[in-house]
Parts: sequence; C-alpha cells; structure tokens
Amino acid sequence: MSKRRHSGFTLIEVIIFIVVVGAAMAGILSVMNTVVKSSADPLVRKQALAIADSILEEVLQKEFTDPDGVNGETLRSTMDDVSDYNGRTQTLFNSASPGGWPAALDGYNVAIAVVNDTSVIGTVAIPALQVTVTVGRGSESVALVGYRGNY
Repeated sequence: MSKRRHSGFTLIEVIIFIVVVGAAMAGILSVMNTVVKSSADPLVRKQALAIADSILEEVLQKEFTDPDGVNGETLRSTMDDVSDYNGRTQTLFNSASPGGWPAALDGYNVAIAVVNDTSVIGTVAIPALQVTVTVGRGSESVALVGYRGNY
C-alpha cells in the first residue's frame, strides 16, 4: 500500500495566524481612528482662514482716518475707518448681529487689533496701521496681518 501524504494546516498554525492578523488589524484600525479624528481639523483651519481673510479685507477697505469725525462706531454698517475695528470680537460678526455670518460659524472666536506701525510701511509722521485678525476654534487658530497706509 502506498502512503498518502495529507496536506493542510494544523490547529496551532491557524490559531497563530488568527492572532497575527488580529494584531495587524488592531494596529491598522488605531491608525485609521487617529486619521479620522484629525481629518476635521483642516476644515476648521480652512474656515478660520476664510473668516479671517474676509474680516481683514473688510477692515482694510475702510478709510485710514475717520471721514465723518465720529469716533467709536459700534455697528458694522456705521464703521467708516480702520480704527473703529480695534478691539472688536466675534460679537460684531456673529449671526445675532446685523449682516453677520451664518449661525453655523458662531463657534469661532475673533479678535481684531489695530496699532500704529512704521516697521514695514509708513513714517513716524504718518504711521501705517497694522491690522491683526485672529480667528480660532478649539485648539486651531489663524492670525492674519495687514497694513493700511494713509494714501
């Protein structure tokens, strides 16, 4: 009689294979979990950047000096010079304010600072105004800086 050779895997080999594949899957899933959790961060950063850019553009389009002689306007519709925006926050732009952004963006924080600056443009006699707009949400924060000269 001829001997037949049986081929296949033993129970121990199958168990070792399952343990190795299980450990590999756990590693892959933990990496995917980290990637999925942080995938929303670019969205927050992009939205913050878009908000900061929009606000900075709005501020820099205003007059250098107050054209009507009234200082300290509090509504966006009456703000007519760059200095009116100094120290303003998100309450000026949120959905509750006239002409504000959509309610979905109310979670963003805004801080605007306007200071005299001659380090980049301007002179001591006629300084430029440096406008810094900082927008953030959670741990993400974006700061944009622009200059307004008296031209």
